[in-house]
Amino acid sequence: MSTARVVQDVAGLFPFERWQWSLPSLAAQYQENQPCPHILLKNFLDYETALQMAQEFPLQATHAWTQYKHANENKLGMPKRELFPPLLGAVTDELNSPEFVAWISELTGTPNLLADPMLEGGGLHQSGPGGYLNVHTDFSKHHFHPNWHRRVNLILYLNQEWEESWGGSLELWEKSATGKMTRCVAKYPPLLNHAIIFTTDERSLHGFPDPLMCPEGQSRKSLALYYYTAETKSEFESHSTNYFARPQDGWSKSAMIWLDKKAVDLYSRAKARFGFSDEFASRVLGWWSGKK
Repeated sequence: MSTARVVQDVAGLFPFERWQWSLPSLAAQYQENQPCPHILLKNFLDYETALQMAQEFPLQATHAWTQYKHANENKLGMPKRELFPPLLGAVTDELNSPEFVAWISELTGTPNLLADPMLEGGGLHQSGPGGYLNVHTDFSKHHFHPNWHRRVNLILYLNQEWEESWGGSLELWEKSATGKMTRCVAKYPPLLNHAIIFTTDERSLHGFPDPLMCPEGQSRKSLALYYYTAETKSEFESHSTNYFARPQDGWSKSAMIWLDKKAVDLYSRAKARFGFSDEFASRVLGWWSGKK
């Protein structure tokens, strides 16, 4: 069956009926989970929908991907909705719909959430062998909407046959009062049709910092959506992505993480001020990684 036919045949890509009855208990669990409010939802979509999404996920070897390759991460991103295959696009639209945004507002206890049709920093993500993302907290302000405060992340994993030995689990860390990471509190492997939803603030240290051990031809695939609230700029602290060194990281790696995050902060400020996209930086990073 073609993907277009699948999109037509699926009545409601997000199964509201399945999740609605347990929403109060899920909302309570969300607030109780540590080290930050979060929840893992297995079987997030109907299995056949998730399987079809995984099967149509774009290959790495195309120019449509933005390359995020620097000291703190090695991954690919595709934020342009118009480049998505049909079912991936349809599900993205549903998870950005007013109905779903109202549902996730109730789940997370965050009223008046806004979807981001630009998918800034989000969209499709994948990392091949050696890929990683150092532990971090997220940028707090949308680069092109200065009064949009980033509040909630949704990550839906689309990996059919992921083996634990390949790594890639999303790690949630806690930090001390002095701001240093202390320990990993929760780990979630990137399994097909598992969705992680979490509040993004100064408590939400997350990443997959160890290089992936998956074989060539495999990659860690996900759909990432971010939700915001509209506020005056004075109502929240604005900062770029903030990376952290783990206790087991040596001094040289810790220094590189710190230096790189300062460079990322400068880039983010320039991006917000001058309004350019990530495509130029992607080309430079891709060229540089090829020269190394």
